Amino acid sequence: MKHGAYLLINVATGKEFDVTSNLASKPYVRHVSLVTGLHDVICFIESDELDTLKEGVYGIRQIPGITKTITCFSFASTD
Repeated sequence: MKHGAYLLINVATGKEFDVTSNLASKPYVRHVSLVTGLHDVICFIESDELDTLKEGVYGIRQIPGITKTITCFSFASTD
């Protein structure tokens, strides 16, 4: 079973494209979108192992330009 999480991400002004490019290069990132509203970027990450997913969340938080993340773990999928 795959484990997944959505990350709601805030980034420093002018760093949106740098952050999305960096996110898209990560092997566990399945989707990245620039969005409007309270957050600047939303991405979905997925892994077969929960520990790998956790490491992915920690790795994303270290990307230059990211100022805040909110992680929403996904427990079920319609896929």
